[in-house]
Amino acid sequence: QVQLVESGGGLVQTGGSLRLSCAASGRAVSSYDMAWFRQAPGKEREFVAWLRWRWSPLNTNYADSVKGRFTISRDNAKNTLYMQMNSLKPEDTAVYYCAAASRGSASSSKNNYTYWGQGTQVTVSS
Repeated sequence: QVQLVESGGGLVQTGGSLRLSCAASGRAVSSYDMAWFRQAPGKEREFVAWLRWRWSPLNTNYADSVKGRFTISRDNAKNTLYMQMNSLKPEDTAVYYCAAASRGSASSSKNNYTYWGQGTQVTVSS
């Protein structure tokens, strides 16, 4: 199994940028389909982006709300998943979670993901 630890969250102004990291241990991130989800107060956890184990730009998918602003990527040497977030908006404020699913299982449904990190808070001020 894999253990996931997110970092990189913080407070940023509207229009700013952050890069989230998800460090994996126990197994390689390349062994899994990986994703980012987020959860705002009082709301359901929602899909943000996924990246298949056989990574290429064609093997990624994004929620419409973040398309063109967020980029998911992976560094196999560092065993870390990333998400670059640009042009941040107040509605992006949430706790962001990385998650891992078995190969071929990537989807926008949180039920497909077996392993989760503890989350990192992102707050965008207006």
